[in-house]
Amino acid sequence: MTIETQNLAVTKTITVRAGRERAFTVFTERFFTWWPKSHHIGDAELADAIIEAREGGRWYERGEDGVECDWGRVLAWEPPGRLVLSWHLQGDWHYDPDPARASEIEVRFVEESPGSTRVELEHRHIERHDDPAEVLSGVDSPGGWTGILSAYAEQV
Repeated sequence: MTIETQNLAVTKTITVRAGRERAFTVFTERFFTWWPKSHHIGDAELADAIIEAREGGRWYERGEDGVECDWGRVLAWEPPGRLVLSWHLQGDWHYDPDPARASEIEVRFVEESPGSTRVELEHRHIERHDDPAEVLSGVDSPGGWTGILSAYAEQV
């Protein structure tokens, strides 16, 4: 399979039955309640997954052994409308601290009507990774953003 190596992105949209504020809060402050427990990079089982509530904050996991593993950084924190995270996980699911080899995840929360919010997720700049095809196939699979956003919608 040939993959275009510029401007690689995955876009997913889901509508949840909640206002923007609640949709944003569940996505960020209650991240661990909906993130799949199987999606971790540490050796131990996942005990917590955290998005720090500030620009420059960490996005990371904590294993049951207490070890923390970074996934990326908070690039933009604009509640309740927008969140941007860097994704430093390579195709082999190992963390690479180099921002030049990290993609970005932008999440927008658009109120469609009272009690209904459209959540738009764009995972972009995938071409920056060491193996863009591997990252693309992971995040655009049923166990990737499609399944993850479905779990989020159920929690909201």
